[in-house]
Amino acid sequence: MSKIDIRVGVDIGGTFTDVALRHPGGLSTCKVLTNYSQPEQAILDGIVKAADQASIALGDIRQVIHGTTLVTNSLIERRGAKTAFITTEGFRDVIEMRSENRFEQYDLNLNLPKPLVPRQDRFTLNERMGPDGKVLLALDLSEVNAMVDTIKAGGFEAVAIGLMHAYANDAHEVAMGEALSKAMPNLSISLSSVISPQMRELPRFNTVIANAYVQPQVADYLGRLVARLRDTGVTAPVFMLHSGGGLISVETAAEQPVRLLESGPAGGAIFAADFARAHGLDKVLGFDMGGTTAKICLIEDGAPKTANTFEVARTYRFKKGSGMTVSTPVVEMVEIGAGGGSIASLDSMGRLQVGPRSAASEPGPACYGRGGTEPTVTDANLLLGRLDPNNFAGGAIPLQIAESEKAATKLNLSARDAAFGITELVDENMANAARVHTVENGRDIEHFTMIAFGGGAPLHACRQCEKLGIKALIIPPGAGVGSAIGFLKAPFSFEATRGLFQRLDDFDAGALNAALIEMEAEARAFVDEGAKGAETEIRLSAQMRYSGQGWEIPVVLPHKQFEDSDVSLILSAFEDAYCTLFGRIIDGLAVEITNWLLTVSTVLPDTEPVVGYKNGSDANVAQTREFFDAALRKSVAAREVERSSMTPGKAVEGPAIIVESETSTVVTSGYRAVGQGDGSLLLLAKEA
Repeated sequence: MSKIDIRVGVDIGGTFTDVALRHPGGLSTCKVLTNYSQPEQAILDGIVKAADQASIALGDIRQVIHGTTLVTNSLIERRGAKTAFITTEGFRDVIEMRSENRFEQYDLNLNLPKPLVPRQDRFTLNERMGPDGKVLLALDLSEVNAMVDTIKAGGFEAVAIGLMHAYANDAHEVAMGEALSKAMPNLSISLSSVISPQMRELPRFNTVIANAYVQPQVADYLGRLVARLRDTGVTAPVFMLHSGGGLISVETAAEQPVRLLESGPAGGAIFAADFARAHGLDKVLGFDMGGTTAKICLIEDGAPKTANTFEVARTYRFKKGSGMTVSTPVVEMVEIGAGGGSIASLDSMGRLQVGPRSAASEPGPACYGRGGTEPTVTDANLLLGRLDPNNFAGGAIPLQIAESEKAATKLNLSARDAAFGITELVDENMANAARVHTVENGRDIEHFTMIAFGGGAPLHACRQCEKLGIKALIIPPGAGVGSAIGFLKAPFSFEATRGLFQRLDDFDAGALNAALIEMEAEARAFVDEGAKGAETEIRLSAQMRYSGQGWEIPVVLPHKQFEDSDVSLILSAFEDAYCTLFGRIIDGLAVEITNWLLTVSTVLPDTEPVVGYKNGSDANVAQTREFFDAALRKSVAAREVERSSMTPGKAVEGPAIIVESETSTVVTSGYRAVGQGDGSLLLLAKEA
């Protein structure tokens, strides 16, 4: 490995900022507490710490890859720019009317999310495009000039423009945007025809508004980050991981920050997918548990499942339908409020509940001794003997058992009973989310292997497998900073989208081919910003449905020059995908295509197969300590083994705890752990 290969990945989470530095000597990792007031400071601190561990000069780093929750947090906390929204006459209230679905049917006091742009800041133009791109009502220049004056007088920092059917013809959006840009050069302007050129006005409007709302803040943050890195001695280019699992330039991220919504969790999915390929696994459940949330995603045939819509800023944080749906490429995952910092409390009926509130890094769990007084999942794990108070985060954060006991007894239970209740409730919530997610995708979870990562996942994964009936679990090396390592394994990629409605019985191959040429050129231009000349691959999919249905399913298709005779090929692919999800097809109904998605990405190097072991000789046991085995409902004497002792072919029977600097792996009494050829731990049910 040369200096050119020295790369660093940085993931800012709700509690910790994780750093992974790849260098000639291997991989150096570290965790530092997230700095909420200056998130870039935690990045700098972490990079300096990792570079010191590796004896690497900061100037030798050749690439910085970053994932951030800044966009998501800004939308949740409503800390964006003063934004105006310009749309077509008659569609001013689309974002307030939403889909008109009640996500909590029996809640008489239902709290609907308020639009990011209040009604008085939403303006209309008397123009209209048809869904085929034909001008039905031309844009009046005098009305454009009047709108410029209105925006200028309103003192807006950002403007989102979303006109009807602009995905089919962007002329009116472009004209309005150019007029605003000419009058106010420093104004942040987002066009829906650029940000989300797809059918369905609600998600398209939400997406362009979200982009405009966070753009000034994200651009400022990224500018500060690049400047601070250079001042510190890191002159390497900065790339961002987008929520679809690929890398884009920092300039593209500043222009289209809505693509960063789930950038951190996407890194974890890439991390798990890499190990799935190495271990030859085609059905994997990725389980990522950090300090604030837990995420679950499906990985099949070595790739995480993706979607083109995502729900953000939920008023009922983990209730599907209670947020704002945006159209942007994203690794599909389910998220619940179950992290190490999730706070336990009693509801109005005296029942125990955990999350969604989190102690985060400030003040943190009670055991951190930083001012936290409420019981958290980390406090519970400490009380149950699953964490070593003297070796948490590599000994950087000594844990205080007395503070955890004091916090836990606020739940009107003994400290031990409260801790058991907290962990068991969290584990059941996560297991239930995994069950629902796999069923919704037409899969049987018992046939999957779990790959667990994140600081909290190795503590809970074995118990998850017991609840889910999963027989095999992999804990990769560096699991505690898995998302940051995943950044280093991500390809450069960009997904271009187009709304092009066609019924298969009226399929127009010429119109499709023209759109695909434009989409490929757009995607390649973005990929070339970071990896010009690299070998690339193209993935194509279509959003399809039966005529009369209200939603589409993704259908993977070959990238090719289509002909009118390819209708049978497209129909067959749709029916296969539909049958996989729903177990049947519907005869006699016409089939429609709404949107097309084309991704250009750099080709990843082949993953070397791992030498696997299912049995082995006994690993060296450092000592024995007690921990509470939830399945047995009692404390057991557990073998404590250093992760470094779990070399290939070394094994330990549960109950055991395998310790390392970033996390600990709990092996329950029903499982055994075996070291693998790549440094992973394979946990197998003893009857398997």
